[in-house]
Amino acid sequence: MNSLTRDADNPPVLAVTNLTTSFLINEAWCPVVKGISFDVPRGQTVAIVGESGSGKSVTSLSIMRLLDAAKSKTVGSVVLEGKELLSLGEEDMRRTRGRKLAMIFQEPMTSLNPIFPIGRQISEAMLCHGDMSPSAAKEEAIRLLEKVRIANAANRYDEFPHQFSGGMRQRVMIAMALAAKPRLLIADEPTTALDVTVQGQILDLMRILQEESGTSILFITHDMGVVAEIADKTLVMYKGQIVEEGPSSELFAKPRHRYSRALLSAVPRLGAMTGKPSPAHFPLLHAEAANTVAPYHHTPRPTKVLEVKNLVTRFAVRSGFFNRVAGVVHAVQDVTFDIHEGETLSLVGESGCGKSTTGRSILRMVEPIAGAVTLDGYDVLRLERHKTRTMRRSAQMIFQDPFASFNPRLRIETAVCEPFLEHALGTKNQAREKAATLMERVGLSPDMLRRYPHEFSGGQRQRISIARALMVDPKLIVADECVSALDVSIKAQVCNLLLELQQSYNLAFLFISHDMAVVERMSHRVAVMRLGEIMEIGTRQAVFENPHHEYTRTLMSAVPVPDPTRRRQRRDLSTEELKNPIRLPDYSAPKRQYRSVGQDHLVIVD
Repeated sequence: MNSLTRDADNPPVLAVTNLTTSFLINEAWCPVVKGISFDVPRGQTVAIVGESGSGKSVTSLSIMRLLDAAKSKTVGSVVLEGKELLSLGEEDMRRTRGRKLAMIFQEPMTSLNPIFPIGRQISEAMLCHGDMSPSAAKEEAIRLLEKVRIANAANRYDEFPHQFSGGMRQRVMIAMALAAKPRLLIADEPTTALDVTVQGQILDLMRILQEESGTSILFITHDMGVVAEIADKTLVMYKGQIVEEGPSSELFAKPRHRYSRALLSAVPRLGAMTGKPSPAHFPLLHAEAANTVAPYHHTPRPTKVLEVKNLVTRFAVRSGFFNRVAGVVHAVQDVTFDIHEGETLSLVGESGCGKSTTGRSILRMVEPIAGAVTLDGYDVLRLERHKTRTMRRSAQMIFQDPFASFNPRLRIETAVCEPFLEHALGTKNQAREKAATLMERVGLSPDMLRRYPHEFSGGQRQRISIARALMVDPKLIVADECVSALDVSIKAQVCNLLLELQQSYNLAFLFISHDMAVVERMSHRVAVMRLGEIMEIGTRQAVFENPHHEYTRTLMSAVPVPDPTRRRQRRDLSTEELKNPIRLPDYSAPKRQYRSVGQDHLVIVD
């Protein structure tokens, strides 16, 4: 796979030959990228696709020379426009970064300095790499912000990163990367954690900018739908090696390597559940994992576990010397739904729509200001504060980032056993026995309980989070974006695990997600949220097969499709962010009405 024939008359922007990157582990060099070779032609997009641990990101960091030289070793050849990067001095390499070679990372908040305005950070990139005055750099920065569709760019020049949404921060990172007009842009998972509509906007934006500037792009992802929509050529990586490469149209139409075929078959496709009334298992990438999950055949019982009526949650916005209330965020506005035993209700919508706040309000992790919540017989909002702990035995939460929800100083055994002991459900020995049983139930070995959180992969940590939630035998689990940042293979395994556990324990799930394809396979019913309100709610079949609200159709149209024939198509999605949910303190929200468009299918009246 690594033999290349290069056109001497039309050399590529980037030529990588026999690249090998090793890390120093236990005083021995362990190769992670193993002798790979590929080209990035001028004005084209090449995608590197594979699971976590395949070597994708290490490849990009090796090209950028951003790995710790004391703990890593890179050999081979990386030629950018005729210049060998691996032999450049550090000062020459610093000048090359940004000027000829730029990179966009997965999480823009960790790439942007939180104490400097975003305009100043973009200007700094130009001042470092060009002969430009500060005033000219500011003008160019504003022009770039406008180019990446930041509305009112001149006024937002002096705003800070935390004042931008995730999608806007990613657009700022693109503006910064383009500041010095690089020949090659490396995009490392730039859309993985973004909402489906914002992801669509970013992909459309990158295509437009590439057409305008002729910049070549090396796009790194695990999402085959994204690859199909943006890449001219695709490289499939597995265990540090390129196992298949070729034009995207050919690779998607007739993949030759079995890993490529498995990767494509594991992608959840919107519409695959048409005509199926119940949730269904995800296809697994690795056949050896197929025996860990039983077939899913289950009909929810009629017993109601959760009932939410007219829930309202707001947050005060304070400003000024006296810290007075200047406005109110209407995070959740008059939300009503219920969930039965063995049923999954999915809340779906963009970031900022109120999904997570709804889940936290139900558990009194944030305090609602109105409404009623009945959970397993508890009148949640009327409970005295000290009794909420008892109530939470009936409902547990799984968070998006499992690493952040574990104490890094405590062994996993302590973290998993803690809920059992806090609720006085038995002795320490009984807690250990139950923890060991649940570890096996979620597909992990009981002896892993002695390890610390950093010793596990992201998928393993999420499985441990599920085991911890099950320690108190809850009736309801609130799963808040619990698979959004996972690779396609790990995502499929975790979702299948949740389905199996639902069948075994008759669990009810409030599944919070922005991934429409995942929601379609996981749900019995779906509620679509926007600006704190439910726009449409009904059975999964009704909402997905017969959507009535325009916003529901917008979310569905934004889902990437693993079909390269759609690559030149644009969604023409609005680049506007969600409208501002902040209102004046005395603002009174109007009472909204819903109309029935079918059995148990309601749509808001706009």
